[in-house]
Amino acid sequence: MFKKLKLLTVFAAFSLLSVPAIAEDVDTDFQTWGNITAIGNLGNFNPNLKNWRIWLEGQGRFGNDSTQFTQSLIRPGIGYAITDNVILWAGYAWAPTAEPISGRRNFDEHRIWQQVTWSENLSFAKFSWRSRFEQRFFDSDIPDPGKNDVAYRFRQLIKFAFPMPFISQDLSFVVQDEIFIAMNTPHKGWITNGLDQNRGFVGLAYKFNQMATGEIGYLNQYINRPHNPRPDQMIHIVGVNLFLNF
Repeated sequence: MFKKLKLLTVFAAFSLLSVPAIAEDVDTDFQTWGNITAIGNLGNFNPNLKNWRIWLEGQGRFGNDSTQFTQSLIRPGIGYAITDNVILWAGYAWAPTAEPISGRRNFDEHRIWQQVTWSENLSFAKFSWRSRFEQRFFDSDIPDPGKNDVAYRFRQLIKFAFPMPFISQDLSFVVQDEIFIAMNTPHKGWITNGLDQNRGFVGLAYKFNQMATGEIGYLNQYINRPHNPRPDQMIHIVGVNLFLNF
């Protein structure tokens, strides 16, 4: 038990250190996000493809106190399993974006992404690690018109799912944190090299069967805008996720 508490303390400290000091002028919002992510083993269809994986993800996000569409994500990808626990991935994402994230102008974002995922069943929790690198392209209606440069961003996610057998064998307590780092400044005043945002999540996960696991909980998103006339954003989110494995 002491080791578990020590690990949680270290993880919480990491989460707090990854969030910038909250500015005096910060926009806040309440949002609702829904996510479905399906990961399939192509070996189930053809044994010769046993190391290949497919990633299919769709999200819907609703802001301005969850009253209007804010952003959606369609993110397909293909992966190759180096081991049972480590997978290399690459794919594409389309993200149409509206207020309050977009500011005054709505825009479409297109991303090429690469990532490595690592998962491990520890004695006390299921551990997940995801390192993702993104190349981001924006349409002509972005807040900095005339710029067509590529924005590079690195994302690091760490996640623990702690079983709660004293309640149910299928229930877990989930805690995770993801930090976003902008690698360049293609759109001055809108995207700035350095800390882009941080997302921390706490919630409950329930394993319905071998294929489906659902999550619900609280997600805090802090968007950092150090040289932007728009203030930073602190977004409080009800997150509902469905993960499918086939």
